[in-house]
Parts: sequence; C-alpha cells; structure tokens
Amino acid sequence: MSDQIDVAPELGLSRRGALGVLAAAGLAAALPRRVLASGMTKPMFHISLAEWSLHRTIFGGELDHLNFAQTAHETYGIDAVEYVSQFFQDKVSDQAYLAQMKTAADDAGVKSLLIMVDGVGGLGEPDDVKRAAAVDGHKPWAEAAKSLGCHSVRVNAWSEGEYDEQVKLAADGLRQLTEFAEPLGINVIVENHGGLSSNGAWLAEVMKTVDHPMCGTLPDFGNFHISGDEWYDRYKGVKELMPFAKAVSAKTHNFDADGNETNTDYRKMMKIVLGAGYHGHVGIEYEGDALSEHDGIVATKKLLERVREELS
Repeated sequence: MSDQIDVAPELGLSRRGALGVLAAAGLAAALPRRVLASGMTKPMFHISLAEWSLHRTIFGGELDHLNFAQTAHETYGIDAVEYVSQFFQDKVSDQAYLAQMKTAADDAGVKSLLIMVDGVGGLGEPDDVKRAAAVDGHKPWAEAAKSLGCHSVRVNAWSEGEYDEQVKLAADGLRQLTEFAEPLGINVIVENHGGLSSNGAWLAEVMKTVDHPMCGTLPDFGNFHISGDEWYDRYKGVKELMPFAKAVSAKTHNFDADGNETNTDYRKMMKIVLGAGYHGHVGIEYEGDALSEHDGIVATKKLLERVREELS
C-alpha cells in the first residue's frame, strides 16, 4: 500500500508528514487520542513486576529465580522487574550468580530496578550495636544491586520506642546505609511495611530527618496496617510519601466483576501518584488468594493499563 494519503496530495505528504501538518495547524486534537499517543508521547507511568507476585510459584519450585526476568517479559509483556532478597539470600555475594542474573535480564530485554531486602536486621534498632549490625547486613545487598544494574535497594524502617525516638533511630540507620550506598550509585528506599512505617506522617518525618537525596520511599498502596486494628488512611499515606518516592508498589488482593481492585480505588490513587510529578515505574505486587498468581498479575496489569489510558 502506498504511504501517500489524500491530505494535500500536491505536496506529496506521507502519513507521518500529514500528521505533522495537522499538529502544527492545531488540528491534531481532532485525531483519536490513541493514534496520537502511539509512538508519539511517553506513557504517564511505566509498569514493572515485583517478584513477590510469584512467591508461591517460586517457593513451590515451579519457577526458578533465574528465569524470573524472562518470565516477566515472555509471559506478561513486562520489561522491568523488582527482585526479592529471599529468593537468592545465599547468593548475595556470589558474583558468578549475580552475573547470571544480569545476563538473564539483559538477554530478555528486561531492566532490573531494585532489590526488596528483608530479614537482615532492623535499621532502627534501639541498641547501637544491633543497629550497626543491621546496616552492615544491608551493605552486601547494595553492592549486589550495583552489580545487577538496579537503582535502589528497598529496606524496612523497623524500630521500637516512642514515636519521636523511633524517628531518630530509623533516620540514623538509614543515613548510615545511604552514605555507604551513595558511591555505588544506589538509592536506599523505604516501604511502608507495618508498625510506624505504615504511618505516612511518621515515615515522611524520617525522610526529612535523614535529609539525603538518595534516601527515599517506596509507597505501597496496601501496606497501611500499623498494628492490631489500627490502619492508616492509604490515600493520605501515599500522598505524604510521594514527595520522596523513587518507586511505587501497586498492591492488589481482590477484583470485582469490572476488574477493579476492591480495596483501593486505583483511579484516585494514581491521580495522587501522578499529581506528585511521578512518572516512573509502578510495580505490580499481587498478594491475593482468589485468583492464581498468574491471573492476579494479568488482572493488575490490565487495571493499570486501563487507568493509564483513562488518565492520559
């Protein structure tokens, strides 16, 4: 088929050229939004896959951690991933294994974004010796993130004591780790993950106290359970954490018949995220039981894509 169209044929305009003329004339708004968006503008946000979405599959031996990046690309059409430390806990300093991970991701055309680190001590430990040990325990993960080409390690800001004291303790541990990670080019980012870290105001205060450009947050849409029956408002919390965000976690559990998440209004939440000027990756983290992990990932991706289109 010829690339010429009937718009100003005497000028010999191609389809691409005709679109440029229309845009210049202020007429591009008359074209379908989908046409204009295709290949012409950057998406409002990108979609990544958190490895925890497949934790039962991996722990059950149905998927090898080394094949996670390839699965993200080939099965789900996702080109960015977020690793979980539990799946290669004993390989953190194994350079040959890390090289295998990096090669697997590179071969699949997948970008490694971050490592979610758990189980190596509380960065807000009240005891100075234990807090220092926790900082040291996280250092190999920052080095591993560097080897994999990630931009961040996600950590927890666990502490004990009074509200203000926990701010100081968590900020101290985070500052120490961030100063170690800075020369590596690795950010230290904190997820709201239970206790006072699920209090958006508290974690925002910790960020202000650390006061380092490479220490930030990873707001999770669902992790606002503080303790017992105490929950923090998820929309208020995300709004408070977004000024420091270097990643975002799209937590899902259940969906209604229309494909909407039943616990979180994704349109409302993504307006908060985008309103903060964030246009980076939003990571799928399905944790539900009603759907299989595969179906939950697919449902979350469809929801994010639909909301992205609606908000475009």
